[in-house]
Amino acid sequence: LHKTVYVLFLLFQILGAVILGFGIWILADKTSFIAVLQMSSPSLKTGAYILIGVGALTILMGFLGCVGAVNEIRCLLGLYFTCLMIILLAQIAAALVIYFQKETLKGELSRIVVGLIEDYNPSNEDKRNLQDAWDYVQTQIACCGWTGAQEWERNEILRNKSNTEYPCSCSNRSKDLVEGRGFCSLEDPVNGTATYADWPVHEQGCMDGVEQWLKDNLGIILGVCTGVAVIELLGMILAISLCKNIHSEDYTKVPKS
Repeated sequence: LHKTVYVLFLLFQILGAVILGFGIWILADKTSFIAVLQMSSPSLKTGAYILIGVGALTILMGFLGCVGAVNEIRCLLGLYFTCLMIILLAQIAAALVIYFQKETLKGELSRIVVGLIEDYNPSNEDKRNLQDAWDYVQTQIACCGWTGAQEWERNEILRNKSNTEYPCSCSNRSKDLVEGRGFCSLEDPVNGTATYADWPVHEQGCMDGVEQWLKDNLGIILGVCTGVAVIELLGMILAISLCKNIHSEDYTKVPKS
Protein backbone atom coordinates (compact mmCIF):
# COMPACT_ATOMS: atom_id res chain seq x y z
CA LEU A 1 0.00 0.00 0.00
CA HIS A 2 2.79 2.40 0.88
CA LYS A 3 4.33 1.94 -2.57
CA THR A 4 1.00 2.87 -4.18
CA VAL A 5 0.76 5.92 -1.91
CA TYR A 6 4.27 7.07 -2.82
CA VAL A 7 3.69 6.64 -6.58
CA LEU A 8 0.33 8.45 -6.57
CA PHE A 9 1.49 11.34 -4.46
CA LEU A 10 4.66 11.61 -6.58
CA LEU A 11 2.34 12.05 -9.56
CA PHE A 12 0.68 14.91 -7.70
CA GLN A 13 4.05 16.58 -7.17
CA ILE A 14 4.70 16.33 -10.91
CA LEU A 15 1.17 17.51 -11.74
CA GLY A 16 1.51 20.51 -9.43
CA ALA A 17 4.88 21.38 -10.94
CA VAL A 18 3.41 21.23 -14.47
CA ILE A 19 0.48 23.52 -13.55
CA LEU A 20 2.84 25.89 -11.73
CA GLY A 21 5.24 25.92 -14.67
CA PHE A 22 2.40 26.58 -17.15
CA GLY A 23 1.25 29.61 -15.14
CA ILE A 24 4.80 30.99 -14.97
CA TRP A 25 5.24 30.38 -18.71
CA ILE A 26 2.11 32.43 -19.51
CA LEU A 27 3.51 35.37 -17.52
CA ALA A 28 7.07 35.04 -18.83
CA ASP A 29 6.41 34.26 -22.50
CA LYS A 30 7.01 37.25 -24.80
CA THR A 31 7.01 35.72 -28.28
CA SER A 32 3.73 33.88 -28.88
CA PHE A 33 -0.02 34.36 -29.19
CA ILE A 34 -0.30 33.74 -25.44
CA ALA A 35 1.97 36.77 -24.92
CA VAL A 36 -0.38 38.96 -26.97
CA LEU A 37 -3.31 37.88 -24.82
CA GLN A 38 -1.66 38.16 -21.42
CA MET A 39 -0.22 41.60 -22.19
CA SER A 40 -3.58 42.84 -23.53
CA SER A 41 -6.10 41.11 -21.27
CA PRO A 42 -6.05 41.40 -17.45
CA SER A 43 -8.28 38.30 -17.23
CA LEU A 44 -5.64 36.02 -18.76
CA LYS A 45 -2.97 37.44 -16.46
CA THR A 46 -5.29 36.77 -13.51
CA GLY A 47 -5.79 33.24 -14.83
CA ALA A 48 -2.01 32.76 -14.90
CA TYR A 49 -1.75 33.77 -11.24
CA ILE A 50 -4.58 31.34 -10.43
CA LEU A 51 -2.70 28.54 -12.20
CA ILE A 52 0.43 29.35 -10.20
CA GLY A 53 -1.61 29.24 -6.99
CA VAL A 54 -3.30 25.95 -7.94
CA GLY A 55 0.05 24.41 -8.89
CA ALA A 56 1.66 25.45 -5.59
CA LEU A 57 -1.39 24.19 -3.66
CA THR A 58 -1.30 20.85 -5.52
CA ILE A 59 2.37 20.37 -4.62
CA LEU A 60 1.66 21.24 -0.98
CA MET A 61 -1.38 18.97 -0.85
CA GLY A 62 0.62 16.12 -2.39
CA PHE A 63 3.20 16.47 0.37
CA LEU A 64 0.59 16.71 3.16
CA GLY A 65 -1.38 13.80 1.70
CA CYS A 66 1.75 11.64 1.66
CA VAL A 67 2.57 12.56 5.27
CA GLY A 68 -1.03 11.88 6.30
CA ALA A 69 -1.09 8.47 4.56
CA VAL A 70 2.26 7.26 5.90
CA ASN A 71 1.61 8.46 9.45
CA GLU A 72 -2.11 7.64 9.34
CA ILE A 73 -3.22 11.19 10.20
CA ARG A 74 -6.90 11.42 9.27
CA CYS A 75 -7.17 15.21 9.44
CA LEU A 76 -4.42 15.62 6.81
CA LEU A 77 -6.07 13.06 4.56
CA GLY A 78 -9.40 14.86 4.99
CA LEU A 79 -7.79 18.19 4.14
CA TYR A 80 -6.13 16.59 1.12
CA PHE A 81 -9.45 15.17 -0.10
CA THR A 82 -11.26 18.50 0.38
CA CYS A 83 -8.65 20.52 -1.51
CA LEU A 84 -8.60 17.99 -4.36
CA MET A 85 -12.38 18.16 -4.63
CA ILE A 86 -12.31 21.99 -4.72
CA ILE A 87 -9.60 21.99 -7.42
CA LEU A 88 -11.50 19.41 -9.51
CA LEU A 89 -14.80 21.32 -9.21
CA ALA A 90 -13.01 24.57 -10.14
CA GLN A 91 -11.56 22.91 -13.25
CA ILE A 92 -15.00 21.61 -14.27
CA ALA A 93 -16.51 25.07 -13.69
CA ALA A 94 -13.77 26.72 -15.76
CA ALA A 95 -14.30 24.23 -18.61
CA LEU A 96 -18.07 24.88 -18.58
CA VAL A 97 -17.55 28.67 -18.60
CA ILE A 98 -15.16 28.41 -21.56
CA TYR A 99 -17.57 26.12 -23.44
CA PHE A 100 -20.74 28.18 -22.89
CA GLN A 101 -19.02 31.55 -23.19
CA LYS A 102 -16.83 30.68 -26.16
CA GLU A 103 -18.55 33.20 -28.48
CA THR A 104 -18.13 35.95 -25.89
CA LEU A 105 -14.48 35.00 -25.41
CA LYS A 106 -14.00 34.92 -29.18
CA GLY A 107 -15.46 38.42 -29.45
CA GLU A 108 -13.19 39.69 -26.66
CA LEU A 109 -10.20 38.12 -28.38
CA SER A 110 -11.14 39.79 -31.67
CA ARG A 111 -11.48 43.17 -29.94
CA ILE A 112 -8.02 42.84 -28.38
CA VAL A 113 -6.26 41.93 -31.62
CA VAL A 114 -8.09 44.49 -33.80
CA GLY A 115 -7.27 47.20 -31.25
CA LEU A 116 -3.62 46.15 -31.33
CA ILE A 117 -3.55 46.35 -35.13
CA GLU A 118 -5.20 49.77 -35.23
CA ASP A 119 -2.74 51.20 -32.67
CA TYR A 120 0.36 49.44 -34.01
CA ASN A 121 3.29 51.87 -34.10
CA PRO A 122 6.86 50.56 -34.54
CA SER A 123 8.30 53.65 -32.83
CA ASN A 124 6.23 53.13 -29.66
CA GLU A 125 8.71 51.57 -27.25
CA ASP A 126 6.09 51.22 -24.48
CA LYS A 127 4.25 48.57 -26.53
CA ARG A 128 7.34 47.07 -28.15
CA ASN A 129 7.01 43.65 -26.50
CA LEU A 130 3.30 43.36 -27.33
CA GLN A 131 3.80 44.40 -30.95
CA ASP A 132 6.81 42.10 -31.37
CA ALA A 133 4.71 39.22 -30.04
CA TRP A 134 2.01 39.90 -32.63
CA ASP A 135 4.62 40.17 -35.42
CA TYR A 136 5.95 36.78 -34.29
CA VAL A 137 2.43 35.27 -34.46
CA GLN A 138 1.83 36.59 -37.99
CA THR A 139 5.23 35.34 -39.14
CA GLN A 140 4.92 31.87 -37.60
CA ILE A 141 1.31 31.20 -38.64
CA ALA A 142 1.83 32.91 -42.03
CA CYS A 143 -1.27 35.04 -41.55
CA CYS A 144 -2.25 38.71 -41.66
CA GLY A 145 -4.65 40.52 -39.35
CA TRP A 146 -7.25 38.70 -37.26
CA THR A 147 -9.81 37.96 -39.98
CA GLY A 148 -7.70 39.25 -42.88
CA ALA A 149 -5.26 41.89 -44.14
CA GLN A 150 -8.06 44.46 -44.59
CA GLU A 151 -7.94 45.19 -40.84
CA TRP A 152 -4.50 46.74 -41.29
CA GLU A 153 -6.09 49.46 -43.44
CA ARG A 154 -7.51 50.89 -40.19
CA ASN A 155 -4.01 51.51 -38.85
CA GLU A 156 -3.48 55.29 -38.56
CA ILE A 157 0.12 55.24 -39.82
CA LEU A 158 -0.79 53.21 -42.91
CA ARG A 159 -3.83 55.41 -43.62
CA ASN A 160 -1.66 58.54 -43.46
CA LYS A 161 0.65 56.95 -46.06
CA SER A 162 -2.30 56.00 -48.31
CA ASN A 163 -1.58 52.31 -47.65
CA THR A 164 1.63 52.46 -49.67
CA GLU A 165 3.25 50.55 -46.81
CA TYR A 166 2.23 47.25 -45.26
CA PRO A 167 3.21 45.20 -42.17
CA CYS A 168 6.47 43.33 -42.83
CA SER A 169 5.43 40.37 -40.65
CA CYS A 170 2.44 39.78 -42.97
CA SER A 171 4.60 39.58 -46.08
CA ASN A 172 4.84 36.47 -48.21
CA ARG A 173 8.27 37.59 -49.47
CA SER A 174 11.30 36.29 -47.58
CA LYS A 175 13.25 39.55 -47.89
CA ASP A 176 10.60 41.42 -45.87
CA LEU A 177 10.76 38.83 -43.09
CA VAL A 178 14.44 39.59 -42.41
CA GLU A 179 13.32 42.61 -40.38
CA GLY A 180 10.17 40.83 -39.22
CA ARG A 181 8.56 43.91 -37.68
CA GLY A 182 7.41 47.41 -38.61
CA PHE A 183 6.26 48.45 -42.07
CA CYS A 184 7.66 47.74 -45.55
CA SER A 185 7.19 49.99 -48.58
CA LEU A 186 5.18 48.96 -51.60
CA GLU A 187 7.43 49.05 -54.65
CA ASP A 188 5.10 50.48 -57.33
CA PRO A 189 1.94 52.05 -55.86
CA VAL A 190 -0.52 53.31 -58.50
CA ASN A 191 -0.94 57.12 -58.23
CA GLY A 192 0.75 57.00 -54.84
CA THR A 193 -2.13 55.08 -53.24
CA ALA A 194 -2.94 51.42 -52.63
CA THR A 195 -5.28 49.02 -50.82
CA TYR A 196 -4.61 45.81 -48.92
CA ALA A 197 -5.29 43.91 -52.15
CA ASP A 198 -2.09 45.42 -53.59
CA TRP A 199 0.08 44.22 -50.68
CA PRO A 200 2.28 41.11 -51.06
CA VAL A 201 0.87 39.57 -47.88
CA HIS A 202 -0.76 36.32 -46.75
CA GLU A 203 -4.49 36.09 -47.38
CA GLN A 204 -5.32 33.96 -44.35
CA GLY A 205 -6.35 35.76 -41.16
CA CYS A 206 -4.70 34.67 -37.91
CA MET A 207 -8.07 33.64 -36.43
CA ASP A 208 -8.26 30.76 -38.90
CA GLY A 209 -4.67 29.79 -38.12
CA VAL A 210 -5.27 29.77 -34.35
CA GLU A 211 -8.52 27.78 -34.74
CA GLN A 212 -6.72 25.26 -36.95
CA TRP A 213 -3.95 24.90 -34.36
CA LEU A 214 -6.58 24.23 -31.68
CA LYS A 215 -8.28 21.62 -33.88
CA ASP A 216 -4.96 19.92 -34.65
CA ASN A 217 -4.04 19.76 -30.97
CA LEU A 218 -7.52 19.17 -29.53
CA GLY A 219 -6.79 15.50 -28.89
CA ILE A 220 -3.65 16.33 -26.90
CA ILE A 221 -5.44 19.05 -24.91
CA LEU A 222 -8.39 16.78 -24.05
CA GLY A 223 -6.02 13.92 -23.21
CA VAL A 224 -4.02 16.05 -20.78
CA CYS A 225 -7.18 17.42 -19.13
CA THR A 226 -8.66 13.92 -18.80
CA GLY A 227 -5.40 12.59 -17.37
CA VAL A 228 -5.30 15.37 -14.77
CA ALA A 229 -8.92 14.69 -13.75
CA VAL A 230 -8.29 10.92 -13.47
CA ILE A 231 -5.23 11.46 -11.26
CA GLU A 232 -7.23 13.79 -9.02
CA LEU A 233 -10.09 11.28 -8.75
CA LEU A 234 -7.65 8.50 -7.87
CA GLY A 235 -6.16 10.71 -5.18
CA MET A 236 -9.62 11.38 -3.72
CA ILE A 237 -10.54 7.69 -3.77
CA LEU A 238 -7.23 6.72 -2.13
CA ALA A 239 -7.66 9.38 0.57
CA ILE A 240 -11.16 8.09 1.41
CA SER A 241 -9.95 4.47 1.49
CA LEU A 242 -7.06 5.31 3.80
CA CYS A 243 -9.37 7.27 6.11
CA LYS A 244 -11.72 4.28 6.35
CA ASN A 245 -8.84 1.90 7.03
CA ILE A 246 -7.50 4.14 9.79
CA HIS A 247 -11.02 4.39 11.24
CA SER A 248 -11.41 0.59 11.17
CA GLU A 249 -8.00 0.03 12.77
CA ASP A 250 -8.89 2.49 15.56
CA TYR A 251 -11.91 0.36 16.44
CA THR A 252 -9.92 -2.88 16.43
CA LYS A 253 -7.50 -1.37 18.95
CA VAL A 254 -10.32 -0.73 21.47
CA PRO A 255 -9.92 -3.31 24.31
CA LYS A 256 -12.83 -5.70 24.73
CA SER A 257 -14.53 -5.78 28.12
